[in-house]
Amino acid sequence: MQLITSKDNPHVKAWRRLAQDGTAYRKAGQFWLEGDHLCRAALARGLRPMQMVLTESFQAHKGEQWADVSAQTFVVPDALFASLSGLESPARMGFVLAWNPETQLLPQVPTVVLDRLQDAGNVGAILRCASAFGYRQVMALKGTAALWSPKVLRAGMGAHFGLKLVESVSELQVAALRVPLLATSSHAGPFLHECLRRGEVPSVCAWVFGHEGQGVSESLMAIAQQTVRIAQPGGEESLNVATAAAICLHASATAKP
Repeated sequence: MQLITSKDNPHVKAWRRLAQDGTAYRKAGQFWLEGDHLCRAALARGLRPMQMVLTESFQAHKGEQWADVSAQTFVVPDALFASLSGLESPARMGFVLAWNPETQLLPQVPTVVLDRLQDAGNVGAILRCASAFGYRQVMALKGTAALWSPKVLRAGMGAHFGLKLVESVSELQVAALRVPLLATSSHAGPFLHECLRRGEVPSVCAWVFGHEGQGVSESLMAIAQQTVRIAQPGGEESLNVATAAAICLHASATAKP
């Protein structure tokens, strides 16, 4: 266990970059995970941190519970941890874990395709839905919020560790999937609940969810086998994309094979 007190320590500088720069993980090959809940979620999936960082107060009260988690454990003053944290209320502990980009796609598994979604909260919420409803793979096209950024990790609440996440995929890779491709629209196609009643929603498929303002691109719409929309009796113009994703993923997850 090593005590660090200087904000200029190289380790502290590296942690700060990972915690505050949403794409730093790609260059570093490491990502930052902050907070008891997320760290336990990673451990439950068999991940082990390269480094563990604890505040002095956390170490004093709960350090013994985490004694054997990492080969490298660092303790820092609470104020120093707060300076590197990206949270308004720092969680007092964090992990640094290895990150390797996924490149191999699984063409026949239930999949979620993210088309240029930019809001980290939306992306993380959709990852939670994907995990909850049995989807195994998430493909993100270029322009989508970085999947392993601290903000998306927080919004995902641990869902990352049960999913195969592939970034910067091309439309050709989406087209190569061997499951039906379904696209969502705010105005085109039959209503989802009607398709579900007629047995037209496949239980194994790939759902495409598009940019918060522009929706799914025309080129992806063109290759989708099916386009659906969600009934909105209340008359709102459109649903938040994460809400729409939850409805669609639940519908196909509970559809009869």
